[in-house]
Amino acid sequence: MSRIEKLCHEKGLRMTDQRRVIARVVSEAEDHPDVEEIHRRSNEIDNRISIATVYRTMRLFEDSGIVEKHDFNDGRSRYEEATDVHHDHLINLRSGEVIEFVNQEIERLQERVARDHGLKLVDHRLELYAVPLDDGQ
Repeated sequence: MSRIEKLCHEKGLRMTDQRRVIARVVSEAEDHPDVEEIHRRSNEIDNRISIATVYRTMRLFEDSGIVEKHDFNDGRSRYEEATDVHHDHLINLRSGEVIEFVNQEIERLQERVARDHGLKLVDHRLELYAVPLDDGQ
């Protein structure tokens, strides 16, 4: 049973065979796939899974807090399993590669910025967009 399947069970979601396949595909993803890629990977396991089923399932998982949806400025919604471990994203605009990272200096700076404005930081999402150093731009 995948991590996402376990979360669905804990939250009382009904798990069809197709949802199980989609949950496994997303759990095993080492990247941030969009719906079309999740559909392609799911179809390698069960070719009866429609794109509409993937869209509905991802919406259900997102609404249940099981996955997070990201928009990395490439016109596609990308997904990753929701975790308690915080990380930020560095997106290579040329290749589309998404690099997850944690930087304690950035974390401290964000807290300081909030504090300087009389606020306490409770959550944030940081996405950095970059091109290769040798890109010439």
